[in-house]
Amino acid sequence: MRSALVRAARGIRWYVRELTDESAYDRYVAHVRGNHQEARVPSRRDFERMRTDRQEKDPRQGFRCC
Repeated sequence: MRSALVRAARGIRWYVRELTDESAYDRYVAHVRGNHQEARVPSRRDFERMRTDRQEKDPRQGFRCC
């Protein structure tokens, strides 16, 4: 019974991280380490800044107030 609850909790955690795009940094780090070994892996803060800048420059995103 306990293992079923642990599996359910892990599944819910995975789903929420994917839904909120919290796992984007983890996927990016895995990509950089796997495909660009010589490249520096940016910090989480730098990654979020790059992502925000890219979204704000994209005209398909529209106006963001917050």
